[in-house]
Amino acid sequence: MRSAFPRVAFFPDTFYEINGVAHTSRHFEAFAQRRDLPFFCLHPGKRGSAIREQRQGELTTLDIPRGSAISFRLEKDLTFDPAFLRHKSFIHRCLGAFRPDIVHITGPSEPGILGAWLARNLRVPLVASWHTNLHEYAAQRSTWLLRMLPRSKVPAAEKKIEDATLLACARFYRMAEVLFAPNIDLCNLLERVTGRHCALMPRGVDTIAFSPEYRDRTEDAFVLGYCGRLSIEKNVFLLARIRTELLERGITNFRFLIVGHGKEESRLRQHLPNAELTGVLRGQDLARAYANMDLFVFPSHTDTFGNVVLEALASGVPSIVTPDGGPRYIVKDGETGCIARDEDFSAAVAKLILNPELHARMRLAARIYAQSASWDSVFEGVYNTYDEVLAKHR
Repeated sequence: MRSAFPRVAFFPDTFYEINGVAHTSRHFEAFAQRRDLPFFCLHPGKRGSAIREQRQGELTTLDIPRGSAISFRLEKDLTFDPAFLRHKSFIHRCLGAFRPDIVHITGPSEPGILGAWLARNLRVPLVASWHTNLHEYAAQRSTWLLRMLPRSKVPAAEKKIEDATLLACARFYRMAEVLFAPNIDLCNLLERVTGRHCALMPRGVDTIAFSPEYRDRTEDAFVLGYCGRLSIEKNVFLLARIRTELLERGITNFRFLIVGHGKEESRLRQHLPNAELTGVLRGQDLARAYANMDLFVFPSHTDTFGNVVLEALASGVPSIVTPDGGPRYIVKDGETGCIARDEDFSAAVAKLILNPELHARMRLAARIYAQSASWDSVFEGVYNTYDEVLAKHR
């Protein structure tokens, strides 16, 4: 990396919430602070929170409340505030004082829209990260509406919704000069639909914060774990199917440990009677939950990366993931876990329950793999791309 670092203004969709974008954003800010880099970070805050600007060395943070009478809920802990642009003038003054060389946004949210406008107004390059497959989410969350159609028409309708949403997102992302995405398939897709270059921006993990050393359970039951939103696009109801199919195989000495919250929670409680649902956990409580799992079961088809999978591996927990989305690039099939279709998940789980030696080898391999994935290397790559963008402008 070069000696004269660019002045970066970062406008993430979320910061305090429990999701991959917020998780990555907090680590990005921490990286800049550790390296004493000139960094401006907008923190979209909760409704009712006060506007607050803070400076610590080269780091400037700006907490801006998100929430108004016309805002609406996207997730249990996340809203969309159409009136967020009421803060435009104040943020413009703060950003003007910071004098950014480049603006980085993470999506078509209120902060992303504002960041794109500010970059254009200040005449500095704009780059954008793709963190969430909004087109796939839109199709899956339209299920309630599509129920009114004949069953034979539903797949085609879902495809139209997905394609239309992808097209709308592509129009937004074309405003950026360079894009970032967490896996190579997404980079290829974005380059095709936007005509912009897309650089790889994977995720890292803190192998001190997440470690097998936090394991403190003594029970014999094989613990199947999950961490993340309990929502339809995460395909979490497959966990209930796995339970049923394991019981049909005669395997009974297991239980589920589920971390997170979401709309599917009540349905999971109903169909997983012996499961422990902890809600959202943080810090050492979360690290301990991971370490006390024996196998991480992540059935999502829509995740662009899967931070939680990497955190599980760092905790010495092999993972089973689907052949779709980003998690398949993290898990080495047969070494640090398994890549399986929905109908094969229970067979993959049964194989590891019934083969303790294979499970032990995977636990060790998972930890070793995670130790090679650092956040610093991720963000050093991002700064290298910034240099390339700014070199063109010079």
